[in-house]
Amino acid sequence: MIKAYTYIIIPAKNEATRIGQVLHSLKDLGYQNVVVIDDGSTDNTAEVAKGFGAFVIQHPINMGPGAATQTGISYSLDQGAEYLVTIDADTQHFPKDIQRMLDTIIEKNVEVVIGSRFLEQNNIPLTRIFYNKIANVVSFMATGIYLSDSQSGMKAFTADFCSKAKLYHNGFEFCVEIIRNISDLNVRYTEVPIDVQYTHETLQKGQNLWVGFRMLGRIFKMF
Repeated sequence: MIKAYTYIIIPAKNEATRIGQVLHSLKDLGYQNVVVIDDGSTDNTAEVAKGFGAFVIQHPINMGPGAATQTGISYSLDQGAEYLVTIDADTQHFPKDIQRMLDTIIEKNVEVVIGSRFLEQNNIPLTRIFYNKIANVVSFMATGIYLSDSQSGMKAFTADFCSKAKLYHNGFEFCVEIIRNISDLNVRYTEVPIDVQYTHETLQKGQNLWVGFRMLGRIFKMF
């Protein structure tokens, strides 16, 4: 029954060849409220998403993952969402893990659940492990909260948290903003293990090492 009140938010840029697999899995698992934010794609990401019955919001230009996530959150809250989940569009995450995250919100009475790639065994490239360790330290310095996976793109929230939390940065540093909101609002949170998979294509996108170091520099300026 909780699925009826859960909105799945998927920021996407040029993911036409991958997002269909994610949407197919979500549909098979019974998630009907799926919101895809097409963040300035130059391919047919939006058309593929619509073909799977997702609600699609299109940014006319690429605004960044933080802006896309905030767009999805705002829309979902307007639609009456009680629980909101973010997941990547590139098949890195497994939709099957969403249920564990939602169950954790209910059973542990928390407002934020962060899916961690590092709590159980995953085949993660060494560059991602190295970058994440640095990001975790920087995030801790900025927020006072230490997490095993501060840069995780897979998270679950209550609507109450999302209605109070604010994101101001468009880039990947929004992950640290969410943690800062957890601290500032003094809400209950936890991490749960999730499975991930990396492909050559997904490693070319998102937070590669160079993007990561630039983001860390912006975080230092933020706080």
